[in-house]
Amino acid sequence: MSQVTVVSTPNAPAAIGPYSQAIQFGNLVFTSGQIGLNPVTGELVGSDTASQARQAFANLKAVAEQAGGSLANVVKFTLFLTDLSEFAQVNAIMQEYVQQPFPARSTVGVASLPKGARFEVEAILAL
Repeated sequence: MSQVTVVSTPNAPAAIGPYSQAIQFGNLVFTSGQIGLNPVTGELVGSDTASQARQAFANLKAVAEQAGGSLANVVKFTLFLTDLSEFAQVNAIMQEYVQQPFPARSTVGVASLPKGARFEVEAILAL
């Protein structure tokens, strides 16, 4: 059986609870959700979905790189939005970070997110 490895980087926000930024099991990496927190200050980068989504993807990219991969290794994204009317805007931002062929993806509308965030993303990577 493969060994479980904790993935952690100072280039993404530290976990704000009892969890890891990501866990690697064999060639799979399971990330925790990333919101638009500045990794240095621990504060949201802005009050709008666009700036938070860009920061969340940048945070996720840092975790993927620490695991030895990139966002090109993502096989599944799960996106969480507090306002599904911003779905098209988030699609456009996602394409700034991920190229075709696009990974599988689910998008979920939620009532609230940690720290009052408007957007969160998690991923599964295959290295």
